[in-house]
Amino acid sequence: MSQRIPELFLIFLRLGLTSFGGPIAHLGYFRQEFVERRRWLTEQSFADLVALCQFLPGPTSSQVCYSIGMIRAGLFGAIASWFGFTLPSGLLMILAAYGIHWASNPQAAPWIHGLKIVAVAVVAQAVWSMATKLCTDRLRISFAVVAAVIVLLTNNSWIQVIVIALGSIVGWRLIKAESNRPATQEFGFLPGRRLSIFSLALFAICLLLIPILAAGKRDGWLPLFDSFYRAGSLVFGGGHVVLPLLQAEVVPKGWVDNNTFLAGYGFAQALPGPIFSFAAYLGAAKTGYPSGWPAGLWALFAILLPPMLLVNGLLPLWSRLRSSLAAQAALAGANATVVGILLAAFYQPIWTSAIDSPKSFALALVLFAALQFWKVAPWILVIAGGVCGGLLLR
Repeated sequence: MSQRIPELFLIFLRLGLTSFGGPIAHLGYFRQEFVERRRWLTEQSFADLVALCQFLPGPTSSQVCYSIGMIRAGLFGAIASWFGFTLPSGLLMILAAYGIHWASNPQAAPWIHGLKIVAVAVVAQAVWSMATKLCTDRLRISFAVVAAVIVLLTNNSWIQVIVIALGSIVGWRLIKAESNRPATQEFGFLPGRRLSIFSLALFAICLLLIPILAAGKRDGWLPLFDSFYRAGSLVFGGGHVVLPLLQAEVVPKGWVDNNTFLAGYGFAQALPGPIFSFAAYLGAAKTGYPSGWPAGLWALFAILLPPMLLVNGLLPLWSRLRSSLAAQAALAGANATVVGILLAAFYQPIWTSAIDSPKSFALALVLFAALQFWKVAPWILVIAGGVCGGLLLR
């Protein structure tokens, strides 16, 4: 048990350094690491975790990271996993706030483009593998196709939550849980009853009480925590969706100007790890008090605290529900819609932002084959993609 915590930290630290491409790509990296390579989770259990975290507000990839750490080594394993995954991008964003903007250099653009193409290969492999295991008949394939079409046509993060909910309901009604299907994988560690209740109560208290305590105060530790905590509590759909809410919180108050805001967000797109680490940049770049790296760490903690509290509170309930036949039928529908949502995200924004020429497509094909058929480790693909992008895509 004690050995698992540093192991989780080091694994997620490596993922935090190499997981480029945004939240959907992160799920591809996680699946490759923990389902394919280490076999800590079955395909079904991994999809169950993704479905739960898609339901919750906040950054999906950070919640899945935290959940994997929790079920592997308990609360301290979850914290170690979250810390390892968030540390690289958080520190880089704080450095960016102090004036390091190498990603805005035109010379860096081809290398960054290569990293985006790596994300194309990783997500394509994840969608393909999950589809072959979770969409096993015409009904489930139909779920995935309908979900992908709805998400592509609406482009709204709330729609993703609604689609998963509808997939669960229709799956419960139409999909027959197989009596001979493999038993649901038991999660090794789950939050205890006291921790679950405490986490949900703390989530609600912070969300309702802190805005009252911070009312009328323009600056200070409490208003800063309030702004970023509410962003992490109320936003579905990940880092791209949180952009307008954060902009409305920090720009009108004069904490940062709009140009500084947009420059930092552009920098965040080029980094591995969770996009919500953008909060560290905003805190560190903030004018007034507090500011600098302490404010950056405080803002990052505030925006990522709500999703961790929700996982603590709801993971035990989710674990119990998924063991019943009715819940398995509902989860089968939800998991098929998750595949469709991943397929939609594979096209927009991952494919559309990376594949803009025959050279880009050729590189994506080679990287996909290396991952799917030649079993090349993802971190090697990251290095190869960056180097090939720098050499070929100028």
